[in-house]
Amino acid sequence: MSLSTAIENSDLPSRRHEDWRWTDLRGLIRTVPPVSPVFFDVIKSSGPFEGQANAELIIANGRQNWWPGKDAETVEFFEHDAPDNPYDRASLPMAAIAADHAIEPRASIIQFNGDDAASVRFVSATDGTSHHARLGVVVKAGVSAVLLESHEGRGDRYLANTLIEIFLEEGAKLERIVLADDAAEAVAVTTAIVKVAAGATFNQTVLTGGARRQRIETHVAHPGAHAQVRLDGIYLLNAQRHADQTTVVTHGGVDGVTTQLTKGMVADQARGVFQGRIIVAEGADQTDARMGHHALILSDRAEIDAKPELLIFADDVSCAHGNTIGALDEEAVFYARQRGIPELEARAMLTQAFVGEVVERIEHDGAREIAAAWVAKQLGRSEEGGAE
Repeated sequence: MSLSTAIENSDLPSRRHEDWRWTDLRGLIRTVPPVSPVFFDVIKSSGPFEGQANAELIIANGRQNWWPGKDAETVEFFEHDAPDNPYDRASLPMAAIAADHAIEPRASIIQFNGDDAASVRFVSATDGTSHHARLGVVVKAGVSAVLLESHEGRGDRYLANTLIEIFLEEGAKLERIVLADDAAEAVAVTTAIVKVAAGATFNQTVLTGGARRQRIETHVAHPGAHAQVRLDGIYLLNAQRHADQTTVVTHGGVDGVTTQLTKGMVADQARGVFQGRIIVAEGADQTDARMGHHALILSDRAEIDAKPELLIFADDVSCAHGNTIGALDEEAVFYARQRGIPELEARAMLTQAFVGEVVERIEHDGAREIAAAWVAKQLGRSEEGGAE
């Protein structure tokens, strides 16, 4: 598909795609919204990670809106106007669309040359339009970096599609914290393709309150070779919001470690989706992979669909996964009320404790505090009867 070709409904993934059966876009979007206009106002402040990074890039309506103007010693910004599209439409449909339709420039690139933190804000500013963005992140060998990434819905009823390609060189470390605050009627998809070199470390935490349809997808090429990957997530959903966290980690070599912990809560008529797949290829011996997904359903009309998978083609491995879905411990609620805590406050407090394990695994101090505050805010909103 060329850049000028319009996106059709038939280009979108549907429930006929096994990995998209719970997040059907084709059935929801009958006509793809028109391209978002340029957002001329400069957005410089009030991001969720404000003050936590020395470098910041803002992409509004799919276009660069603000960047520092000059590179720091540790962080460089580049543009690429003609990147290729290596993504197969059958397996990565939204990544392929983003690669074809990202504009002005076709790709923005952040390169970490030294230890530092950078903030990237994807802002959807216009109602009823669609935009696609492509970001590359490179962490040079031996560098320790933090990527603070936010998706902010200032408009509504938009289609936002983002492709992020992350490259960790040998011995590099990246902590990626994603806070997705999309509008209630938005459709938002973020696909991250992560390539990890020998001895590198990739840690990720995704925090989301969902949207009309939202999918945050991560694919990691794990080389083994003493590299380590941690993929964590929290989804806290109310009203009729939908959030899909899908991950695929492919271990291709000996001596690799992956740990994964996702926790969620759904209330009202919300729907949470977790799909986690860890593939251990033939010859990837001594792989250590652990996956856990645990969720709470606080309403009879809410729904959670979970599909944890281990596909193991090697012999000498240590792999396990766990999946639990249930309700709050009513006995714990009762004891809290006996101590004078109102019921709604008690339920929020217990839910906050439930997801707190994921928050505590965030290494960046400032981001960990922001994540804890975000959880408290989301739970306060859900206890108000799903008010938006």
